[in-house]
Amino acid sequence: MHPAFSVIFLTTLIGAGQGLLLALYTAESYAAVGVVASSPRSFYVAGGIISLVLLIAGLGASFLHLGHPERAWRSASMWRTSWLSREVILLPLLMVLLALYTMFHYLGWDLGIIGIDSGFDSDLTLIVGAFAVLATFALFVSTAMIYACIKFIQEWASVLTVINYTLLGSASGFTLATALTVFIVPEPSQGLVKLFGFWAVVITVAALLGRVMSLYRNARLKPRSTVQSAIGIRHGSIIQRAQGVMGGSFNTREFFHNAPDWVFRWIRPLFLVLTFPLPIILIITGVTSGSFAVLIIAFVVQYLGLIAERWYFFAQAKHPQNIYYQYIS
Repeated sequence: MHPAFSVIFLTTLIGAGQGLLLALYTAESYAAVGVVASSPRSFYVAGGIISLVLLIAGLGASFLHLGHPERAWRSASMWRTSWLSREVILLPLLMVLLALYTMFHYLGWDLGIIGIDSGFDSDLTLIVGAFAVLATFALFVSTAMIYACIKFIQEWASVLTVINYTLLGSASGFTLATALTVFIVPEPSQGLVKLFGFWAVVITVAALLGRVMSLYRNARLKPRSTVQSAIGIRHGSIIQRAQGVMGGSFNTREFFHNAPDWVFRWIRPLFLVLTFPLPIILIITGVTSGSFAVLIIAFVVQYLGLIAERWYFFAQAKHPQNIYYQYIS
C-alpha cells in the first residue's frame, strides 16, 4: 500500500497525545492513593495542553489527504458500521474531555462546586479523567480497527494491529511524560520521574514484543490469490511484465509504496532500533541523571522511529489488486 504521510502523522501524533493523557491520569491516580507525592497543578495543566496540541495536530494532519475537507463531517454518519466514523466521533470527544480535565486542574475545581465533599482534592478531575481514559482506549481500538477489519489485507487483519497501535502510542506518551516531569515537577516529587520512566520502558518492551510478533506473522503469510489462480493456469513461472498500458494509474500510485528496494530493505531495522532499544537506553540514562535533554531526545528519537514504523506498516501491506497492477509497459 502507499503510505500517506497525512495518515502517518495522524496516527503517531494522536497516539502520543493519548499516551501522555494516560500517563497524566496514572500519576493523578497514584497520588490519590498515596503511592507517589502529589504534583503541582501546573504539571497537569502543561501536560494536558501538550496532549491536546498533539491531538489537534493529528486531526489537522488528517485533512491533508482529503479531496474535499469541507465534507469531512459526513464521515461520522456511518458510526453503526464504520470504524472510521467511530474514530471521527471519538477524537473530538476525547479532545473535549481532555480540555475539561485540563481546565478543571487549572481552576482547581473539585466536586465541592456542586456541594459534594468526597474527601479528595482532585475528585472532579479523577472522574472526568476516567471518562477521558475510556475514550482514549476506545480511540486506540477504533483507529487500529480501521485497518484490522480489512480481511483481504492479511498483514493488517490481526488483533496484533490493535495491540501494537495501543502499545506504541502509550510508549511515546509515557516517554514524553517522563521528560515533562523532570522539567516541571519540583525535586520532592521526583519519584514520579522513576514511575513514568519505569512504565515507559515496560510499555516499550511490550510494544517491541508485539511488533516482532506481527513481523514474524506477516513473514509467514501465504497469499490467498496468485497470478496462477487469478488466470486459472498452474504454471510455476508465470510473471506479469506489464498491465497493458504505457503509464501509471491510480492503482499503481495508491496501492504501491513506490520506494526503491533499498529503502524498503532498510526501513525495518531502522524503525526497530529507533523505536525500541535506543529510547530505552536514553530513558534509563535520563531518569538516572535527571536530564531533561536526554529524555526529550528519547521522545524525539522514538517518535522518528514511530514514523518509520508506521510507513513500513502501510508499505508492507499487499492489496489483492496488486496481482494484476504490478508493472507498467
